[in-house]
Amino acid sequence: MARQIRWELGLLAWLLCSAASAAPPDPVALAQRIDTHIEAGRKANGVTPAPRAGDPEFLRRLYLDLAGHIPRVYEAREFLDDQRPDKRSREIDKLLDGAGYVSHFSTVWRREWLPQVGADPQVQFLGPQFEIWLKKQLQANAPYDKMVRDMITAPPYGYFDGTANGGNQATAFLMANELKPENIAAATSRLFLGVKIECAQCHNHPFDTWKREQFWQFASFFAGITPVGPNFRRAPNEAIEVRSLTIPDLNKKVSAKFLDGKEPKFTEKVSSRVTLAEWMTAKENPYFARNAVNRIWANFFGTGLIDPLDEPGEQNPPSHPELLKELSKAFADSGYDLKFLIKAIVSSKAYQLSSASQGASATNDRTFSRMKVRGLTPEQLFDSLALATGYRDAPGSMRMYVDPRMPRGEFLAKFSSTERLSEVQTSILQALTLMNGKLIGELTSVERSELLSGVAITPFFDTPQKIEVLYLAALSRKPTAEETRKLTEYVDKGGPTHDANKVLADVFWALLNSSEFGFNH
Repeated sequence: MARQIRWELGLLAWLLCSAASAAPPDPVALAQRIDTHIEAGRKANGVTPAPRAGDPEFLRRLYLDLAGHIPRVYEAREFLDDQRPDKRSREIDKLLDGAGYVSHFSTVWRREWLPQVGADPQVQFLGPQFEIWLKKQLQANAPYDKMVRDMITAPPYGYFDGTANGGNQATAFLMANELKPENIAAATSRLFLGVKIECAQCHNHPFDTWKREQFWQFASFFAGITPVGPNFRRAPNEAIEVRSLTIPDLNKKVSAKFLDGKEPKFTEKVSSRVTLAEWMTAKENPYFARNAVNRIWANFFGTGLIDPLDEPGEQNPPSHPELLKELSKAFADSGYDLKFLIKAIVSSKAYQLSSASQGASATNDRTFSRMKVRGLTPEQLFDSLALATGYRDAPGSMRMYVDPRMPRGEFLAKFSSTERLSEVQTSILQALTLMNGKLIGELTSVERSELLSGVAITPFFDTPQKIEVLYLAALSRKPTAEETRKLTEYVDKGGPTHDANKVLADVFWALLNSSEFGFNH
């Protein structure tokens, strides 16, 4: 009996330890670790951080970063009126669990992983199908490493299986790189490992240690794929056992080898890309988790811990090496859980600082002492304009994305840019589109704008209340007392035309064309 009791107690202890070890990772604890590292860096540099962002500034930033658009009027009003001390944490959880997160980050990752779609009309058709695949992954909170493995190992013929949904949409990554080993290798090393090894494609890297031979050894993992032209009119195949390439102009044949110099162990009848994907996504890989964390960090702060993102090395060390190391380990230990990492970042004090400058010492982006002002993506700008004004495009139509004749497609084409969002500049065409384009004219017309017409004709609001609604719709904040006083006087006088409704439309137009609306800050 005693032995039985000891055995049961031992089993219970083992189960308790197992339950403790299996406890989910805590993003709030990681957020605190983020702030510990960031604050230490500021003190070392003698930098005073900006104050904590006010609720309106935080809310607008959070919506743009997690949902891809500004909040609706009622969402802004509810949050601003909420007196609970944990309301920011609640809002983070709500957005991460919402459809906006799935939709927005399918665009974020498509822009990151298939940049060709926005630059090459011949591969534009890949964008919508790839985003459908991404939405499925994000809806299921698929681990980051699984998404990357699926793209790297997708069958090159998967897009041509004749099914209604286009087959395996993950194949879009291979197709966007023309199914050419050298193109896929360059994109894979840069996007998923943070190594710009393509600089060694034609010669040894001029500033790093990468050799031309290493580039072609890495490209050899994709040697079995049959390249096709940009028209993609025939289905390619894959020769599983082909794992070597000849370096152009040298007539030298090289075999597949990992970037760390180790020889891969191939399995018969298994694609070499599967072997590469296993090495890439392994927890002990020095590149994979670090690169993912760095890119996600840059998405929220406008500057990476390693910046430029694709050039790690002695000449470009991380601003906070211990933080990058800790975040990389935590991300890998979480099972590459994107929501876990994102929640930790946006829960940190560093993310929730104001964008207001505190003098010259706070202008150093690498200390993260204030939030960097970032330009909106074309998608964020259009969708925010649509939400602010009540505009409705053709719902559910994929043509909105690819057809420049549709309002959304036309807008995205005019505002597309390859600039970093923290360095984006508005072109003359873009400025004119926002100031007096046909779309903005309709969005700020009392007759055509759903929100503006409702505000103008309601008998339940006085002028200050109408102005408050317009501010909440456009800027996610209430107007200051001085703004309310001046605009109320202006609207009530009716301006030069003595038309209060037209003047109200002019106020809305001015808010939508303000830098406060056009930037994420």
